Amino acid sequence: MKIRQKRVAAALAAVDLYLRQEEETAAAAAAGGPSAPRVAAEPGNWAQAGRLDAMNMRRLMQLRAFASAR
Repeated sequence: MKIRQKRVAAALAAVDLYLRQEEETAAAAAAGGPSAPRVAAEPGNWAQAGRLDAMNMRRLMQLRAFASAR
């Protein structure tokens, strides 16, 4: 039971920290001060490889599905 309580406490602490950071960012933006930079980075090589693999798998499944319908 103590492990569950620790997990709940950790989750609540993480949510509280996130909400505080959001409030600070909103307050800094409203005051015209610098806020945390939002970087719109392109996906990395692993993300691109994963997407390509998923697209290839879908293509193979479609080919198999349509080949059996003939």
